[in-house]
Amino acid sequence: MKTSLPLLLSLAAGAAQAAPSVAITEWMYRGGVGEFVEFTNVGNQAIDLAGWSFDDESRLPGVLDLSAFGTLAAGESVLITEADAAVFRSDWNLSSTVKVIGNYTNNLGNGDEINLFDAAGTLVDRLTYDRSVVTSDVSGRPGSSAVLGANQVSGWVLSAVGDSEGSWRSAAGTIGSPGSTQFASPVPEPGTYALMLAGGALVGALARRHRPQARS
Repeated sequence: MKTSLPLLLSLAAGAAQAAPSVAITEWMYRGGVGEFVEFTNVGNQAIDLAGWSFDDESRLPGVLDLSAFGTLAAGESVLITEADAAVFRSDWNLSSTVKVIGNYTNNLGNGDEINLFDAAGTLVDRLTYDRSVVTSDVSGRPGSSAVLGANQVSGWVLSAVGDSEGSWRSAAGTIGSPGSTQFASPVPEPGTYALMLAGGALVGALARRHRPQARS
C-alpha cells in the first residue's frame, strides 16, 4: 500500500500543531506560611492561561481565576498559594520571575482534590488524594513523568532536601521545590512521535521516488 506525499505532509503538519498541555507538578496542603499548588507547562508551546481556573473537590470551573499568570512558556512553572504572594516568595526565596497568585481561600484539606480547567471550563488535569497521603510541611511531587496528568497519586513521592527535584527547606521549615521542577524541560508529546514517524516515511517515499529505474 502506497502513501501519497500530500498525505504524509498533512500528517506531519497535524503532528506539528499538537496542543501544549499544563499539568499539576507539586502540592502541599498545609505547612509553613501557607499551602501551595504548582502547575507546569509540560508541552512544547507557550499557552495563554487567560480564563483558566482552579478548584478543589467541588470541581467547579471559575472558582479561582488563573488569568493573572498570562502566557505560560514551555517548561515554565507557576504557583497558587493561600499565603500573600510576597510572603510566600520571601519564605521560599523565590525569584520575582516566578509567577505566584496568592490569598486564595478555597483551601485544600487532608484528603482533597486539585482540579485545573481551561478557558472553556474543560478539565485539563486532576489530582485526587486521600488522607493516607500527608503533604503537611513537605510537598508531594510526581515520582516520574509517567504520572503527569494521570491522576495516580500512588505514583507521587514526598520531597526531601537535595532530592532529584532539587528540593530545599523554606525559612519556615517546610520542604519542597515550588516554582522549580525536574519536568521543566518539555515532555515529548504523542504528536512529536507522530511527526518523527511521518518524517521518516516522507524521506523513504522521496528516496523511492527518485531511485534510478533498472535497465532491461
